[in-house]
Amino acid sequence: MILYFLRHANAGERLTNPKKDAHRALDKDGIEQCGLVGRALAAMDVQVDIMISSPLKRAAQTASLVGNELGYERKLQLEDALRPSAAFTDFRRMLETYAKQETIMVVGHNPNLSEFLGRLISEAGCEAGIDLKKGAVARAEMGRNNAVLNWILTPKILRTVQAATAASSRPKISRK
Repeated sequence: MILYFLRHANAGERLTNPKKDAHRALDKDGIEQCGLVGRALAAMDVQVDIMISSPLKRAAQTASLVGNELGYERKLQLEDALRPSAAFTDFRRMLETYAKQETIMVVGHNPNLSEFLGRLISEAGCEAGIDLKKGAVARAEMGRNNAVLNWILTPKILRTVQAATAASSRPKISRK
């Protein structure tokens, strides 16, 4: 099974009221991050069988925007196992539910999304030091008992690559 871990994009400042914070939407930068990440994944020909998101608005929005860029047409699954307060055991149970899927993208929050990825790639089951930045996506391949981390892309890396690509495709002006 291939797992993509996508942390929700920028959504402004955290609200002190948890009920209001659950409805916090992406800000302008977050929407831009989603487009950048989604286009990069599409260019890499990433396809997912199922997208699963935390039910919080900023995560579901991130999943929807990235899914649109990927051409994902199935229903977005909302799972409490990806809420900020979810435990690793909840996450493992959720993965078992979707075990027949070959490629899954999960969209959630830190610190638990980084913890889940870190625990999956650690042979001892303890947490490897992974820090998914907002709007970052990681790819891991699941084995029987653990996973192998293939890569992590952050919006900053993708902006740098995009700028370098744009600069290299500009016509060169000869000065004689």
